Amino acid sequence: MLCIVSLAGIIAVSLGAAETAVPAKFSVQFVTVEPDVKLEVIDWGGSGRPLVLLAALGADAHIFTDFAPKLAAKYHVYGITRRGFGASSIPASGYSADRLGDDVLAVIDFLKLDRPVLVGHSMAGSELSSIGSRHPEKVAGLVYLEAAYSYAYYDETSGDTMNVILDSIEMRKKLEQLLPGGGRPDQKRLTEELLKGVLQLEKELRDRQAMLRDMQDPPKEAAQTPQPAPQVGIRGIYAGLQKYTAIKGPALAIYAVPHDLNDLGDGEALAKNPAAAAKVEADDIARAGTQADAFEKGMPSAHIVRIPHASHMIFMSNEADVLREMNAFIAGLPGN
Repeated sequence: MLCIVSLAGIIAVSLGAAETAVPAKFSVQFVTVEPDVKLEVIDWGGSGRPLVLLAALGADAHIFTDFAPKLAAKYHVYGITRRGFGASSIPASGYSADRLGDDVLAVIDFLKLDRPVLVGHSMAGSELSSIGSRHPEKVAGLVYLEAAYSYAYYDETSGDTMNVILDSIEMRKKLEQLLPGGGRPDQKRLTEELLKGVLQLEKELRDRQAMLRDMQDPPKEAAQTPQPAPQVGIRGIYAGLQKYTAIKGPALAIYAVPHDLNDLGDGEALAKNPAAAAKVEADDIARAGTQADAFEKGMPSAHIVRIPHASHMIFMSNEADVLREMNAFIAGLPGN
């Protein structure tokens, strides 16, 4: 069963092929965004409106090695590898969503790009929303590729499991303000906020408990396999997630609803069991579909596309669909 919280594993599986298939026509440079922090920036060339690709958590810009050249037929295409990953610097700090958004803006300024279109896959949606919330004038539009989940647009009514993390982070910050000298003089209001937050977090945890109860336990040998320690970047990004609810400017959000069966579990086994497949798809629609509905309601000017049975790696599994929707969206932006 797909869990948006743990999609880094899905991304990492795809990295090997992407890194070994970089086309000949590209250049790489490193842009300093902060003292001792340099980001890898790939330039795939092309002409027309500038377009910047941002990869998912656990990936670098080379994940777009096959996709980017097809965009370069219409746009000048760049890719940025965020701090903590790939060939970019790995500092000990600076992984909050807004700091990562500032990194992207620093690259845009360095390259002197005139209001590029930002395209983010998966967790890169948080960087898109950071920029769209604080500096919408810097970009022409935002394209969320399976990236408009709770880390990019928060709605407490959605079934996105990421809500648990977001509300836990907010709860921790408010609990620290409850301590003497915590910085909140309005202790009565703070206490009311905490009580409301506890109820919301309890609901989300119970929903998550029910979801986990329905999931099959992993094989014993897999459960006993030692897992590598999380990278500093992954830890920092999860700790630095923020709630975005006021994103400005044109936006396109493409969702897989429901996801491909291989994203939701053992695809081969589910394909042989229609009843089980129907249940996991219904659960996925309740989460991903509800999040898509929330984004559509909260951003009425955004264009929402739902592609059934696409993979989370939607720009790979449904490349033609994604290119068509992106081209139509960009063609309608001011300045074209």
